[in-house]
Amino acid sequence: MTEASIAADNSPSPSAPTPAPASAKEEAVDTVRFLALLAIAVLVFRSFFLSPFNIPSESMQPRLLIGDYLLVNKMAYGYSKYSLPFSVPLIPGRIFPRTPERGDVVVFKAPPNADNDYIKRVIGLPGDSVELRDGIVWLNGEPLPREPMPDFVIPVTPNMIEAARASGTLPCYAMEFEEVGSDGRRQCRYKQFRETLPNGKSYAILDIVPIAEDNTPLIIVPEGHLFLMGDNRDRSADSRFPAIENQGIGLVPEENLVGHALVGMFSTDGSASWLNPISWFTAARWDRIGDGF
Repeated sequence: MTEASIAADNSPSPSAPTPAPASAKEEAVDTVRFLALLAIAVLVFRSFFLSPFNIPSESMQPRLLIGDYLLVNKMAYGYSKYSLPFSVPLIPGRIFPRTPERGDVVVFKAPPNADNDYIKRVIGLPGDSVELRDGIVWLNGEPLPREPMPDFVIPVTPNMIEAARASGTLPCYAMEFEEVGSDGRRQCRYKQFRETLPNGKSYAILDIVPIAEDNTPLIIVPEGHLFLMGDNRDRSADSRFPAIENQGIGLVPEENLVGHALVGMFSTDGSASWLNPISWFTAARWDRIGDGF
């Protein structure tokens, strides 16, 4: 081999061309594409798998409090247009339908207009007969067992006061149920009972005072419908009341189901202030996080 060939072999190879930097326009397009795909993924996840839900009222006390945030399992009962944001009519009827079990806590679009999300407990299934006598639920001709429990005592929180102001009521059901606790704070005290369904599912309820809806006519739940009640029997516009906007829901079509309450993911008493980061932690009710259904 000659010196000339050796020199040629040792000569540096030409380098690959350096790619041109992405323009600001291309970076903006990529960012918009990523955000659009992320929004679609979140939309699909919330529509078909899990979705958050917050509690704005006292209708499910003592199990749920104003300021509780839940995850709802949207796969539990199948899908309908009410599974989608704004109830977009892309799903005809229900697909993969499954009827809830008695005692399930369900989120649904409330009749008559199906505009708002409600949360109640399933009491009567299609074909069941339901009647209330002096506050006792009679299911298929038999009274549901009810046992006294220790009183339910709850501090009066800022979000309870705000909700009462918005609805023109009091934080406690009436002044006679409000007291001052040992810590000097206002609190509500109610009689509490444990109700048990024929399938063995039991849960705490409040039946505070006699009301007209403690007695109802016998109702046969029609096919494809559910009889739902709130656990706070005196502050729940449920299936005891006809389906009139802001007054009751009547018998709820299964098609209106959104999902099954799964687990509590956060809870706040409403005292947090954006200007005080410490209050974000002190307002949280940590002991309510992770409670399942």
